[in-house]
Amino acid sequence: MKIQTLKRALAVSSLTATVLGLTGCATANNPKDPFEGFNRAMFTVNEGIDVVVKPVAQGYDAAAPAPVKAGIGNFFGNLSDIWTAFNNFLQGKGSEGVSDVGRVLVNSTIGIAGLFDVATDMGMEKHAEDFGQTLGKWGVGDGPYFYWPIIGPRTTRDTFGWVADSYADPVLHIHDVPVRNTLAGIRFIDLRASLLPTDKIIEQAAFDKYNYIRDAYLQHRRAEINDGQASVEGRGDVECKQGRCY
Repeated sequence: MKIQTLKRALAVSSLTATVLGLTGCATANNPKDPFEGFNRAMFTVNEGIDVVVKPVAQGYDAAAPAPVKAGIGNFFGNLSDIWTAFNNFLQGKGSEGVSDVGRVLVNSTIGIAGLFDVATDMGMEKHAEDFGQTLGKWGVGDGPYFYWPIIGPRTTRDTFGWVADSYADPVLHIHDVPVRNTLAGIRFIDLRASLLPTDKIIEQAAFDKYNYIRDAYLQHRRAEINDGQASVEGRGDVECKQGRCY
């Protein structure tokens, strides 16, 4: 999906949420989730989308050999290390940023375009930083929680951070449309496949799946912004990747 299309979709969703809030369609059971009515509706939409996506991810997970899946994950992980390095520098974490740059250089060369994670074997720890975390580090409040179509849970701050992350995504800047869409699709399915093991745990543990994922996401993001100093209490069996929790 092109960046401009994503921006338009985000703007429409934001306007819809505002209207719902003004007309009283939102609920305030959780102070962090004042637009719960809208968010639950979007959660239902995403659950419907996952009815199609999940079988594709399951087929990919079953058919693709483990080395292939590892290579795909490493390739996209190497691309994300570029933006992680930038955000570490913005957060004043110079040593982590230098390490991230080293990871990209090593994995892009010795690791053959990032297909092999040689840097980790050399002691260069992988980090995960995005612009929402950078804003949080500089004191920007998280704001109300939203559950957006396709991109999933985000705070208001992380929604703006996601827009910046999208602009910096090298995949979305590929001019060849078929190549760009293919890479974006493979990355999306690979991510969903990596989260398959948690599905049954969530279904069994969560009386209200929406609340469970919302609370997990908010706690997980708080822990990320505090560099792990805040624990994700009671949610150790939930994974959150690229803003999506399962």
